[in-house]
Amino acid sequence: MKKTVLGGLCAILLSAVSTLAQAETIRIANHGQAGIDAMKSTVERIEKKYGVTVEVIEYPAPDKDYLTKLLTELGAGNAPDLFSIPTTAAVADMVEAGYLTPITKEFKAWEGYANLYNVAKELAVSPDGETYVMPFMLGIQEIYYRKDVLEKGGISTEQPKTWQELLDRAAEIKQKTGAYGLLFPAGVSWGSGAFDEGFQHLLVGSKTPQLVDADGKLDLNGEGIKDVFNVYKELIDKDLMPTQPLLGPEPWVVPKYQMFPEGKLAATSCGSWCYIFDWGRESKNPIPEVTKVVGTWTVPGQSTGQYVLANLAAPWAVNSKSPNTELAIKALMEIGSIETQVSYAARIGNIPASKDAADNADFQKLTEPVPIHAAAGNGVFLKQASGFGTVSEGVARATEALLRKETDAAGAQKILVDYVKETLGDDMVK
Repeated sequence: MKKTVLGGLCAILLSAVSTLAQAETIRIANHGQAGIDAMKSTVERIEKKYGVTVEVIEYPAPDKDYLTKLLTELGAGNAPDLFSIPTTAAVADMVEAGYLTPITKEFKAWEGYANLYNVAKELAVSPDGETYVMPFMLGIQEIYYRKDVLEKGGISTEQPKTWQELLDRAAEIKQKTGAYGLLFPAGVSWGSGAFDEGFQHLLVGSKTPQLVDADGKLDLNGEGIKDVFNVYKELIDKDLMPTQPLLGPEPWVVPKYQMFPEGKLAATSCGSWCYIFDWGRESKNPIPEVTKVVGTWTVPGQSTGQYVLANLAAPWAVNSKSPNTELAIKALMEIGSIETQVSYAARIGNIPASKDAADNADFQKLTEPVPIHAAAGNGVFLKQASGFGTVSEGVARATEALLRKETDAAGAQKILVDYVKETLGDDMVK
């Protein structure tokens, strides 16, 4: 009897020790060498501050493959404690699936909360009013153009004030220089970029500036949706935008990494990272004196307004099934530190979400993103909702049809609406 009791106590003790050992290890998912390098000092800081071991699990590098792997692991209950989310379009769907831990209370009590740009705080709030992600970095997106190409061709570099002025400028570029005038990412191969780096730039200044109505339904039948697709159609039909590279694998390589540096593409939507990684010091095909010869325009509205599009850049979240959510949330707050923000800015090229980053000496050394950082105060964004991931895929399919000249703007809108209805149900679309 004594042996039986003693054996039972030993088993309990061993189980408790095992549980404690598991609780003292935090598993985080990361992808891409730049992202892993950016987190290195933060990992070390978390380990030292909380006396834990941080296990970094490397997932596939391309965002689409990473997200597929992450969602599979979350669905199976095997995902790490902490992970980044490569596109904010996926956040609302992950919340609805129950994959993310709410952090509203801890986030608002966090010492860095007060110094975040308001747009970062607002972007982090989900449709249910809770916050589930750490909005530590922002993607600030505008239109980047070759000042030298335009000036050589005698073309104005003044800010276009409307969509029509932007299209007219693109046509003038093609006529006078032979270069393609403007690129907005499009097509299935570009994945979520067709929405994140293209479609939404125009949508925020359209007659349908938001996709979500008061009851959470998706307003995809609005006039502004068709108008945005018509901008794509005009660029494609008038040969103002390169289309063939967009129909193949890795569609960004030729237009952004070859044609733009060569001056064969004069303007493209892009983000703060482009000054460093696409055409600057970390590029395989850098443009000499890039900040002098490449300028930026805000995205003009359809008839009025100027828009600087802000989105959360790969925000981090805590797995709702983490064995130690309290510790994981503490680690998440460390990821939001100024040090981590500056590390990501240096290696990824996105913009720190904290206003205080402007006073950081290491950030000031990063000459390219420093002037863009201030623009975050004027950032605009699309309100998120469940189903945005499906909308993103629908936009990719609709713009693919436009690239192939298989439809017009109304037809592209129908492709989007039909795909979302088929995937999410008719009642999700207004």
